[in-house]
Amino acid sequence: MRAISILFLCVMPALADDALNRGLEAFHAGRYSEAKGLLEQSKDAQAPVFLALVRAATGGCMDALPRLSAAFAAAADPELHRLTGEALLNCVESNLKADYPADPDVLYQAARAHMRTWNDIVYQMFRKTPGSYRVNQLSGEILEIQGKYQEAAAEYRKAIEKNPRALDLHFRLGRVLLIDAHGPDATESARREFDAELALNAGDAAAEYEVGQILIAQGKRDTGAQHLERALALRPDFAEALVAVGRLRLEDKKFAEAISLLTHAVKVQPGNETAHYSLMMAYRNSGDMEAAKREKALLDELQKPPEGEFTDFLKKLGEKPPKQ
Repeated sequence: MRAISILFLCVMPALADDALNRGLEAFHAGRYSEAKGLLEQSKDAQAPVFLALVRAATGGCMDALPRLSAAFAAAADPELHRLTGEALLNCVESNLKADYPADPDVLYQAARAHMRTWNDIVYQMFRKTPGSYRVNQLSGEILEIQGKYQEAAAEYRKAIEKNPRALDLHFRLGRVLLIDAHGPDATESARREFDAELALNAGDAAAEYEVGQILIAQGKRDTGAQHLERALALRPDFAEALVAVGRLRLEDKKFAEAISLLTHAVKVQPGNETAHYSLMMAYRNSGDMEAAKREKALLDELQKPPEGEFTDFLKKLGEKPPKQ
């Protein structure tokens, strides 16, 4: 969703239809329900295409695919052609991985396509647009992956200086500052970056979540809880937010609410150990010891080290050779 939201900011200048213009503005601000309603009201011929992009960005790929396919084939405007094409790729890949989550061929082809596209596009970016903010952003992302957080932060700051209105830059800067935080000043700097991201995109659930977690860590529980609730309202299937709000309910001894939220979290993300542990505690504290035992068994299974020939091989690599 984050990627398509960023792409949406590149849409052409103001169009004639007021409902369409307001719908696009609402989408930019993260008010997806409002955007959907306005685009449905619009009489502009392009409204169904933008509505499909909204649906694709908010998880409604199945409904959006037919319209996106038709728009991609027929789009005369290069920017719209690009937007629909990228949304199509995201939707097709998401659907494939959702339908075949453990299929090695699907995962392999997805990884291969990403690697090939990544290499080609990175080469073109650095060759043709070396001074663009996107090159700084990409450099920051590469440095972040390498664990060079201070260097990554410097690149993100350069990107922000070149394009202060671009989405995702403040979020990424806040994240590397948080990962590399040494003391309360660094944590507060990270929070300011997440707030800056929210000023640009009020619908960014991930930024709301980060602000909430930081505020709670700073002892501002009530204010932090409001941000976590907002993150969950924006993305009801946001596993980390479900766990965070569920744990707050658990602390408040609202066990039924905690169990409901945490049960949803483990459905969304079955491998989330924190969610299973929190749910186990919620069951235990509510007096449902049988349910707590079931969660404990699931948690033990998740924490069990993997077995198999490859795992055994890796274990042997770490063993000292036997004495002669």
